[in-house]
Amino acid sequence: MTSPVRPSKAEILAAEGATVPDVVAPGLDILLCGINPGLYSGAVGHHFARPGNRLWKALHGAGLTPRLLSPFEEHELLSHGIGITNLVERATATADRLTNDELIKGRRRLERKVRRLRPRCVALLGLTSYRIAFGKTKAVIGRQEERLAGAAIWLLPNPSGLNAHYQVPELARVYGELRAARDAGSL
Repeated sequence: MTSPVRPSKAEILAAEGATVPDVVAPGLDILLCGINPGLYSGAVGHHFARPGNRLWKALHGAGLTPRLLSPFEEHELLSHGIGITNLVERATATADRLTNDELIKGRRRLERKVRRLRPRCVALLGLTSYRIAFGKTKAVIGRQEERLAGAAIWLLPNPSGLNAHYQVPELARVYGELRAARDAGSL
């Protein structure tokens, strides 16, 4: 379904603490890892679902998907070797409502998931949350030197509209660097 009924304001507010199921499979090329679901995503049960979230445009603009997908078509990512999970499972209005302890525990949970699923690369979508969860205060966007349970780590900007530092063309360019590495076999 590409055009679902939008949740009401009450349904969105009631989604505090909701979870969104992972879209994963063993042996993916790329496992996208968001910070945590927003309330809209929690209300509808799909990743990066708020209208205007730029993830889907960034993935398409980067050449990671052959067409623009909607959040309600997220399972189609699997056919392109891509999955989605979150560092912290619970939905909040904003990521700043998460504690450092939750982010650090989320890293440990992500590591267990990566050991089980064996993706070639984990692409974390959010600089500040990565720095806290991984204890890498100087990390910058791009490929990281360390690995996570054998998988390459790639740090990408958060596609939320709240991240005004990156507009869609710049997101697509940066996400395209990950696609180029994947296509070159250098993950």
